[in-house]
Amino acid sequence: MTEQFNVQTLNQFIIQRQSEYPGAKGELSRLLHHIGIAAKIINRAVNKAGLVDILGEQGDQNVQGEDQQKLDVFADSHFINALKASGECCAVASEENENIILFEDEMGRNGKYVFCMDPLDGSSNIDVNVSIGSIFSIYERISPRGEVAKIEDFLQEGTKQVAAGYIIYGSSTMLVYTTGNGVNGFTLDPSIGEFCLSHPNIKTPKSGTIYSINEGNYINFHSGVKKYIKFCQEKDAKSKRPYTSRYIGSLVADFHRNLLKGGIFIYPQTNKNSNGKLRLLYECNPIAFIAEQAGGKATDGKQRILKIAPEAIHQRVPFYTGSTNMMKKAEEFLDFFDNI
Repeated sequence: MTEQFNVQTLNQFIIQRQSEYPGAKGELSRLLHHIGIAAKIINRAVNKAGLVDILGEQGDQNVQGEDQQKLDVFADSHFINALKASGECCAVASEENENIILFEDEMGRNGKYVFCMDPLDGSSNIDVNVSIGSIFSIYERISPRGEVAKIEDFLQEGTKQVAAGYIIYGSSTMLVYTTGNGVNGFTLDPSIGEFCLSHPNIKTPKSGTIYSINEGNYINFHSGVKKYIKFCQEKDAKSKRPYTSRYIGSLVADFHRNLLKGGIFIYPQTNKNSNGKLRLLYECNPIAFIAEQAGGKATDGKQRILKIAPEAIHQRVPFYTGSTNMMKKAEEFLDFFDNI
């Protein structure tokens, strides 16, 4: 294979995009740069899992009542350290912390952005070497710069995001992000230690043949979801059904596959969890932003995810996202069974 020397690194790409906006001061660029640094540190730890004492449970539970893994805590702390070092972030909301984390020194108070994150999505898969990831979302603060950030800075609709992305730690490590001008993916080249542009201007197919849902919860699904699953399983050559069922149990991994190949991801409300289980601020909103920027769609089954006004930083919502044609069909089933 011929060696490629004309690759564009993440930092080069960020700087180039910054130059496209007159008056840009580089604040978001610096923040994205530090996110890339944290991602490389976490990737190194993930790749060493099993060789060093970083596998297994931490021994505590997070605010969600979930057992924390050692890598959860590691990822959380390294993202927080990178964000604080950037000087552009005033506060963080994380899945692993009940309350927002405030940067109260002078540099933190002057930070322009707040940061929402699931530092290590799919952590139950860590011990069995299945793809996991990190999800992040960035908002411009509402409170005045120079003051300590407030909870209101985080409770903004997803349409107010200035950037969102995820890192997937799999057979290769990729960082995928958007600033509202398309979606671009960068693969970590371990030989030079840099994220390099590998998937420019990602567009998800309008239709796909993959549906991703935890069918083990089938008995607790509402009728519309059950009927849509049966539709996916029916044979119809014209629409390439039956579809293939693929569910990893890591939102990042399931969404990333469907983003590239075409498909639908569903984590609905159930009889046990009437609000679903995924968190709006740091899971659904960033993934929805990416989905829409790539030409897909994301809803809670009724309304656009990005238009939901958050009421709490750990708020949960049902989540449907993927190729537009598959989303439309799923919504038809949901609407029909909601109205009978």
